[in-house]
Amino acid sequence: MVNLEWYRTFKAIYKTGTLTGAADSLFISQPGVSLHLSSLEAYVGYKLFDRTGRKMMPTERGKVLFNAISEPLTKLEDVEKNFQKSTEKHTPTISVGMCFETFQTTLEQYVSTLPFNLIISFGEYPEMLDQLDKGILDLIITPKKGVSPNILHEAFSSEQIILVGGKDIDTESFLETLQSKGIEHAEEWLKQEKWYGTTGDMEHLFQFWILNFGHKPNFRPNYIVPNLNSIIRCLKGGTGLAVVPDFLCKNEIENGEVKLIWEGEKKLENTLYFGCRKNTNYQTEIDHIKGLFRKMMSKKEGENSEIKI
Repeated sequence: MVNLEWYRTFKAIYKTGTLTGAADSLFISQPGVSLHLSSLEAYVGYKLFDRTGRKMMPTERGKVLFNAISEPLTKLEDVEKNFQKSTEKHTPTISVGMCFETFQTTLEQYVSTLPFNLIISFGEYPEMLDQLDKGILDLIITPKKGVSPNILHEAFSSEQIILVGGKDIDTESFLETLQSKGIEHAEEWLKQEKWYGTTGDMEHLFQFWILNFGHKPNFRPNYIVPNLNSIIRCLKGGTGLAVVPDFLCKNEIENGEVKLIWEGEKKLENTLYFGCRKNTNYQTEIDHIKGLFRKMMSKKEGENSEIKI
């Protein structure tokens, strides 16, 4: 089924004559307008506009389609206006991509205070970078920088990837094995324990293992759960190991509910970046969200930043 927003975008391009004009009238990005138009043209199977310089000239088929949808679409827009809860000026809608755990531990508590509409998207980082470049997302929080010349990356914080376990794990036995018998025996010790992983990305575990043992882990986690926050809750049961970002379990470690087992002989740290397009209609809203993240990170750094065994 065709997306109604494609028709709305098509009508805006027809009326304004430019992609920029359509984007301004709809309060969306120009790449988003282009994506809607190309999707509609692919759906109907023919060109709707000829691009002549900066002007978008409707083709004959484009004119026919406009005449067919213009009146029904206007009626739907009138219905929408009549059912709106307020007559305030249009509120911008910002689409932001990040991992689920980052949202839960940072932005979630501020959502109800935002003076604009918000759509949160979860996914893999390469996919989010691609959607940002296409204008589907307006801002992403990512530990990976893309290569598109249209995207700006701004470092704002970092995370350390650590090995943690339940409170009943014999930490002293592991450290003694590591110190007296070396890294190979320490690896074997770890593999004898029960491990937690997620249904999604296992990159934290892979990176940590390669950095400290020189190869990918040659075992599969015993328990696969939906996300990293689920792992932390499971570890409170007393047993099991997992490799996770430190900010997710800082409070649990300080409260003795989870143990820091090992930071690794070589510490694994990821830089976190804001990613946004160079040209955006939502700079004010994006800066607002960035400010909330900086506020959270500053608060965390103001607390005890070092976790001791």
